[in-house]
Amino acid sequence: MIPFNKPYFTGKETEYIKEAVASGRISGNGKYTKKCQQFFEEKYGFKKTLLTTSCTDALEMAAILINLKEGDEVIMPSYTFVSTANAFVLRGAKIVFADSLPNHPNMDCYTLEALITPKTKVIVPVHYAGVACDMDVIMELAKKHNLFVVEDAAQAIDSYYTGKDGIKKPLGSIGHLAAFSFHETKNIISGEGGMLAINDEQFINRAEIIWEKGTNRSAFFRGEVDKYGWVDIGSSFLPSEIIAAFLWAQLENLEDIQKTRKSHWEQYNSLLSEWANHNKISLPEIPNYATNNAHMFFLVCKNLEQRTSLIQHLKENNILAVFHYISLHKSPFYKEKHDDRILPETDKFTDCLLRLPLFYELESDSVVSVLLNYN
Repeated sequence: MIPFNKPYFTGKETEYIKEAVASGRISGNGKYTKKCQQFFEEKYGFKKTLLTTSCTDALEMAAILINLKEGDEVIMPSYTFVSTANAFVLRGAKIVFADSLPNHPNMDCYTLEALITPKTKVIVPVHYAGVACDMDVIMELAKKHNLFVVEDAAQAIDSYYTGKDGIKKPLGSIGHLAAFSFHETKNIISGEGGMLAINDEQFINRAEIIWEKGTNRSAFFRGEVDKYGWVDIGSSFLPSEIIAAFLWAQLENLEDIQKTRKSHWEQYNSLLSEWANHNKISLPEIPNYATNNAHMFFLVCKNLEQRTSLIQHLKENNILAVFHYISLHKSPFYKEKHDDRILPETDKFTDCLLRLPLFYELESDSVVSVLLNYN
């Protein structure tokens, strides 16, 4: 059976974990945490980064940082993982769901202004499959209406956006805040893990306090205060050194991992083009302003029946392919809270999108050969 995902190990993970254990400092914010955070700040230009135990935690930190209150409204896509919404619902916010683009699961940025009200506090673009939303449109709206932007960049490590100014910017560096995931299904992994990227200096000091359970302990360890105490709300968001040590082994091999994943992605795209057209199946589209980080290769079938048939065909040939999100606006938890707007593009992707296996050690030609036998 070819699995949908297989975590890739560089060979250095256990060596660094042993080193972290031997140091006697495994509770977090030690050597490997600092090395990882420095790597991201230097490579991608984030003003400040904080490793977290998950992308969910990073999003929850963002919701606290922007002082989200009960009744505030948050605009985000309906086609996303539940964590994107949960982080803000936990602060009492109302979620206002946007529809997807006709040709991509990313939210349709040109419909957002009509969703803004006096209660809107933040826009949360989700860079689905590591492909950028149109961030110029989003940031212009945010500036016009005095809103925050929190990028859900869970899938978007090492992916870029080129705006009207012609400057190529890493995803997660454009909004006020951004959240990344290092879950085992992502390009760069630590099992579970995430990161908050802070691009607006007003949030840096408070983010570190929230990260350290609402205390100024990090400042104490740096010798900036003679004792630390409870100074704000917060939680236990920082990961152990074991997680950071694992992540560091991955970061050392980022270029090789990305090169290999992109090779698999390109093979899918080139070899399946004619087949997809014949079967009225759409392949991923990458806008001119976006790059492809090869997080995911997906198909958009013509209907639910075709997708179900294709999943079964692959399964019979020992290949596991899976669909993705169920529209959040139709979820049992939120459908009564959603307004009456129909989101047809979101529902189309719920019914028709299919993800193919994509991981470092994949034999993509095997998957391609089985797909080409489907009509």
